[in-house]
Amino acid sequence: MEIRLATLDDAGGINRVYNWYIQNTAITFDIEDWGLEQRQQWISQFNQLNSNHHLVVGSMNGRVLGFAYNSAFRSRAAYASSTEVTIYIDHEMQGQGYGQLLYEQLFLHIGKTDLHRAYAVIGLPNPGSIRLHENWGFEYIGTLNEVGSKFNQYHDVAWLEKRLDP
Repeated sequence: MEIRLATLDDAGGINRVYNWYIQNTAITFDIEDWGLEQRQQWISQFNQLNSNHHLVVGSMNGRVLGFAYNSAFRSRAAYASSTEVTIYIDHEMQGQGYGQLLYEQLFLHIGKTDLHRAYAVIGLPNPGSIRLHENWGFEYIGTLNEVGSKFNQYHDVAWLEKRLDP
C-alpha cells in the first residue's frame, strides 16, 4: 500500500470508503453521504504549510483503501494543543494491518508539531478500533452513553487519550 498526504484528487476514493460507513454502520454519526465538492472542501483544510492537521491516504493500484487524519479537537483557542484523530479503512480490507500503516504515517506528521494530546472518539461497539488505538498508546478515559441516535437506536461513544509529548 502506498501512503501519502491526501490531495483533492482523493475526494472520490475517500467518499467511497466513508460513505459505506454512513450507510451501513453507526461508527460514524453522519447520516447523509458526502458529495464530491463537500469532500474536496474538507480536504483543503489539511496538509497546509505550518499546519498541525494532516490527512493521509493509503492506496493500491490507484484505489483508496483508507485514510487517517488529525483535526482540531475543539474550536476554542485553549484547545489548540490537542487534536482528534480518525481513521477509516475500506470495509473489505479491514484486519490486514492497513490501519497500523496509516497511523504510522499520520503520527510521523503529528510528531513534527507542538501538539500535546490526541483524542480518539469511537462509536461503539467497535472493538477493532479500540484495539488499534490501545496499540498506539491511547488510554480509555470514558464513555458518553447513548449520545447519538442512528438507525432508530441510541449509540455510545468511547473517548481515548494519548499523550504526545515525552
